Amino acid sequence: MTHLAVLSDIHGNLPALEAVMTDMAQFEIDRVIVAGDIINWGPQSAEVIEIVTREGWAVIRGNNEFYLLNYNTPRQPAHWVDYSLLPWLYGQLKGRWHNLIATWPDELSLQFPDAPPIRVFHASPADHWRGIHPLMSDAEIAAKLENVTEPVAIGAHTHLGMNRQVGRWQMLNPGSVGVPLDGLGGASYMLLRGDASGWQPTFRRVPFATAPVLAAFEAQHFVEEYGTVARLVMKEFETARMHVHPFNVWKRTYHPDAPVTESLVQAFEQADPWPYIPLEYHLNRS
Repeated sequence: MTHLAVLSDIHGNLPALEAVMTDMAQFEIDRVIVAGDIINWGPQSAEVIEIVTREGWAVIRGNNEFYLLNYNTPRQPAHWVDYSLLPWLYGQLKGRWHNLIATWPDELSLQFPDAPPIRVFHASPADHWRGIHPLMSDAEIAAKLENVTEPVAIGAHTHLGMNRQVGRWQMLNPGSVGVPLDGLGGASYMLLRGDASGWQPTFRRVPFATAPVLAAFEAQHFVEEYGTVARLVMKEFETARMHVHPFNVWKRTYHPDAPVTESLVQAFEQADPWPYIPLEYHLNRS
């Protein structure tokens, strides 16, 4: 029997990663797999990469790795000029890790001798940006997996845990280590036990202290340097809910030409955010 731990969407959150590593230590684990988005959004991307590299875990790139690799290159899409956090991400890593991340694969095909093969991707096969979430129909998921020959698929990106049989595939998502968005808080990851009968997931939810994360933001003068959107980023770590995306939807709807100011963000915070949050993130809504 093979034992795996699957992590994803750490997003530069060192306390969350350390909490998961402490939790993992009590289990027999043959290999750790990281399904992308190791960096960005959180304040400790360099420290997180240091650990992932030191531990020798199997890693793929997610969309946030491409933010780093394509920023300030001819590959950068034109609309990225509005992404104020990209210079911050670039500055966190200071060029030290760019060449390493450039060599990470986009997908993995896991071929253990005693259990069915697994395809690991970040959002969808051959797509780092559009994920598979629990409210999608079987037909929608099957369309995304149609070129996956392995019977088990592991995706990430949505930050929502998942275990679902869709046609010939078992579709899994470990949730997010660093930025849970389901309102429950805690770092999510997944244990997998595999044998000839298949893979059995166990989802783990590990508490971690958010105060050190917020303190790391403060030490980097995050809000002072990057403005009100940075404050919304910090609120996502505090609340385990989306804030940046619904603000952007609300702004496009009611104030498309207005500059992003503190007063505009405060106006958004007085509104009901739920109409601007995708339905799959309405889990555990109170």
